Amino acid sequence: MEREIAPSGSGIDPAAADCVMLLRARKSRIYYLHRFFDYPISLSKDTLLKLGLWRTFKIGVSYVQSALFPLKPEETLEQFFINRFGRELYRTFFKSYTEKVWGLPCNQISAEWGAQRIKGLSVWSTLTHALRKVFKSSGGDIGQKGTETSLIEQFLYPKFGPGQMWEEVARRVIEMGGEIHTDCRAVRLITEGWQVKALETTNSAGDRKSFEGNYFFSTAPVQEIMRSFDVAPPKNVLEVSDGLVYRDFVTVGLLLRSLKINDETLQRKQLIRDNWIYIQEPDVLLGRLQIFNNWSPFMVADPANVWLGLEYFCNEKDEIWNLSDERMVALATEELSKIGIIDPAEVLDSTVLRMEKTYPAYFGTYNRFVEIREHVDRYRNLFLIGRNGMHRYNNQDHSMLTAMKAVDDIIAGKTDKTGLWEVNTETDYHEEKGRSQ
Repeated sequence: MEREIAPSGSGIDPAAADCVMLLRARKSRIYYLHRFFDYPISLSKDTLLKLGLWRTFKIGVSYVQSALFPLKPEETLEQFFINRFGRELYRTFFKSYTEKVWGLPCNQISAEWGAQRIKGLSVWSTLTHALRKVFKSSGGDIGQKGTETSLIEQFLYPKFGPGQMWEEVARRVIEMGGEIHTDCRAVRLITEGWQVKALETTNSAGDRKSFEGNYFFSTAPVQEIMRSFDVAPPKNVLEVSDGLVYRDFVTVGLLLRSLKINDETLQRKQLIRDNWIYIQEPDVLLGRLQIFNNWSPFMVADPANVWLGLEYFCNEKDEIWNLSDERMVALATEELSKIGIIDPAEVLDSTVLRMEKTYPAYFGTYNRFVEIREHVDRYRNLFLIGRNGMHRYNNQDHSMLTAMKAVDDIIAGKTDKTGLWEVNTETDYHEEKGRSQ
């Protein structure tokens, strides 16, 4: 299913300028049984044919059962999924990928993860969204207000990727007289009562420097910032922060001549149009696959080649985190070949990137996180923002919105930080904010 969006004709030509945002069509699918399925999953004719009559029948029966007799109380992520999709659909399309991401069974993860990331998505919302599309005009609001995040069909993307946007932000900050200090690790928050007075940092050479300020914003992992106060937080608060859990992330980039899977057109085979492919195959460690050509064609020097990003979720103590780059590339290549996506002979180049504490987890001591919040919120000029700063699995837009909300509250003279913590806890937050302005 697709719809065309006519360009306005007033935009900048991205081939002639670098500082531009591209309007991109979003396409994500699930790869399961060596076949593609819609993401979010839809009960279309194509899906039903690929699943087969018996599996489809079991999915339908289990969904009706869950709709009529939902599991209560809904405390675990497994219960969250089953209540919205049925037990059979959960086992088929959600269980394996989710457990790869978190490294735990879904029945050991809080239902709050689902409430944070999936909100109103369900079989019913997916079907009603598909019906609305049938009767919708071919135009489209880029903002797509009122659309569940997982059903978004288009988005704006920097010509050379997200890093380019922050490079441009940095350039403008400096241009306007601001300063940006790199190679600085925050090691100590210097306080006076319930005010932060200064931040002490150290660089790779061991040199220390202090920065005084009126307001302080932290996007650092909560676990690290709580150990940075010059006056140690209460024992119970440190107990909670030390018990927070994170998942780490390894990306393997593979440059290839071609893929073994293609989109069939009347004229020829062409590169599949997916941005993300969720790998639901349980016999590989690979969790998700990105095709960077489809994020922006300007990110690939030779458009004849395919630039892939293979995503692995792990902990720093896991064997996969400590593999050499060469062994990590070999594993990624072997797994993509095993599930029929590439021919290893087509690989031209590779790279490996590791990122610690990518995903703040909703287990460990997270159920006591309010103890951290109550303590930190007493510091009137300290604001925890962003994914790691708030230990919240937010998307990038919500992470940015927390910073904007914090600044709005400072300008308005507000001292209550409740509104900051409510960002992305209510489905209608964006719409309500838009109406109030």
